[in-house]
Amino acid sequence: WKTYLNRPATDGFQNVSIGILGSALRVSGLAEEALPVLEASLASRRRNWSHDEECILTAQNNLANCLDHLGREGEALVLQRVVYAEAVNLLGISHENTLLSGLNLASSLGALELYEESKLLVRHQLLPEARRSLGVDQAVTLKLNQTLANGLCFDPKCTRDDLLEAE
Repeated sequence: WKTYLNRPATDGFQNVSIGILGSALRVSGLAEEALPVLEASLASRRRNWSHDEECILTAQNNLANCLDHLGREGEALVLQRVVYAEAVNLLGISHENTLLSGLNLASSLGALELYEESKLLVRHQLLPEARRSLGVDQAVTLKLNQTLANGLCFDPKCTRDDLLEAE
């Protein structure tokens, strides 16, 4: 990333490298250090590439993941809702990136014990579309199945039928 640091702020390589640096810091367990880098990446993309909505969605998603890693689940959830809604509008429900955004949202809802909302999202929107567009054995589809099973099992209001569905 240092190679691109001295490039103009409008340089695409400079911005992408900052985003990669932020993501690398986060996955390396350095979420505190990643946060300002990811915030700067998002601000730069909004300022210099406001026409590239998919690029902005990616930066927002990376920031939401970092907030989640920092234990700021409420803030992450707000941003994940925005990312998912915008991805549906921009890319369509069947696009893999939209389904991934929905998976992130559903996982966060479950982590915050908002099981009903998570189950509804996965059961009625995401999982049927993932099965249709990606296939039943694709990684995103399998993760959606797992997310639904977790929501069914961990919900204190789960019924016997929920547990059977989770199998």
